[in-house]
Amino acid sequence: MDEVKSNASLILYIKKLFHDSTDLSVREVTWKDGVGIVCFFNTMTESGEVNKQIDIIRKRAMDGLTDWGGTAASSVEAFSVQKLVDSVSNGFVAVYFPASNLIMTITIPSYEVRSTSEPTNEFVIRGSHEGFVESTDKNISLLRKHLAIPDLVIKDLRLGKETNTKVTYVYIESIADKEVVEDVKNRLENIDTPKIYSIGQIEDYLEDSVWSPFPQFLNTERPDRVVANLLEGRIAIFTDQSPAVLVAPVTFFTFFESPDDFNGRVYVGSFFRVLRLFCFMLAIFLPAFYIAVVGFHSEILPFELSKKVKIAVQDIPYRPIVEALIVEIFIEIIREATIRLPAPVGPTIGIVGGLVIGDAIVTAGLVSNLMVIVVAMTAIASYVVPNLEMNTTIRIIRYPLMLAATLFGFFGIAIATLILFIHMLNQSSLKQPYLSPVIPFDPTRFKNIFFRIPFYKNHKQQQTFTHGGNKRKGGGKT
Repeated sequence: MDEVKSNASLILYIKKLFHDSTDLSVREVTWKDGVGIVCFFNTMTESGEVNKQIDIIRKRAMDGLTDWGGTAASSVEAFSVQKLVDSVSNGFVAVYFPASNLIMTITIPSYEVRSTSEPTNEFVIRGSHEGFVESTDKNISLLRKHLAIPDLVIKDLRLGKETNTKVTYVYIESIADKEVVEDVKNRLENIDTPKIYSIGQIEDYLEDSVWSPFPQFLNTERPDRVVANLLEGRIAIFTDQSPAVLVAPVTFFTFFESPDDFNGRVYVGSFFRVLRLFCFMLAIFLPAFYIAVVGFHSEILPFELSKKVKIAVQDIPYRPIVEALIVEIFIEIIREATIRLPAPVGPTIGIVGGLVIGDAIVTAGLVSNLMVIVVAMTAIASYVVPNLEMNTTIRIIRYPLMLAATLFGFFGIAIATLILFIHMLNQSSLKQPYLSPVIPFDPTRFKNIFFRIPFYKNHKQQQTFTHGGNKRKGGGKT
């Protein structure tokens, strides 16, 4: 770079690179063997502490550039403009020594980090109430507090040519499968995009099938949940831009587990685990079942109940599918409004809107009271599932089932269910079978789907996942 030949030209060049940002501080400092250059962002470092550290380092300069004990210096290496730009952009203080052509990076962070609090989407009754924040360093410190072991491996990457986003993947060396770790590393390194600004982007690039409605990564903001998954051989992916952490590989049944299962008694945890699986079935099949019964198979109901159903729907001017769509869309509108409104107002609007408008559409004869009951039960059942991504999946996949029930009744539901099952059978999470341990069948882990095994019987640590998911079973990739 011909234009960078002196301190003055270097300062001008640095300011040009950062487009004369008002929070950029670039200045000369007098040094033992000449004049050095200090560069940092005022908004990311504490100016007073910078001056203090510069004074300490200036005094140490008498000993050369090898002894920096007692200072905040993190590295000293050969100078390059790119190294200076990267250091400053990431919140470090860069000190350039022209006489020796070396650059020192100093760690003096001052940017604000939100204090830890319980994640709003993952409440628990018993157990830890900590949550991750929008800082990888603080999140890793929370993780190390729970896992004080040398086998906890932390690896950093920078993704996005324009955003230079820090992404960290974490695993336990003695438990995680080496091929799975290497697969995650390769997928992250192969992300070729100029901008990374959300954890959802990273998830899209890493998923085996981005078009599937089923989540292939567990999203969580709970340190205890990440720790539990790391101890099962999974890998966690962090980014500075979100408190959410991606955990993989996972199976379909992972999304029905809750930290409360392991903080309560064995029978209680087992009961609620079975209840969640039942509510999943109820949430996707109940509207379709009602539509099929009303439209095709009313004879399967007891005579008195069948008569009440016919009376309830006889004045409705359209088919049950239209009824269901009206109420479902109404529920979705209330759900979205409740989420977007301020916390003190949202629940009130949801309750009042549900009661007033629900009663009004039944009174007006737009829908039957039975349909309101069915959709309300469906909505409540979907909320029993403790994972937001799986909850969203439930809301999506019940519409094709409703359409199939409208066209062909129970036969349509059977065909749609078969298609859904085949789709799930062909899904994977980091090449691990999505329906494991059911398909391929693993009797040692199958019981964990429905029952929370007592800890004293489940104390032996096993490597849960291996690359390909079924090496030990001799099966092929699904």
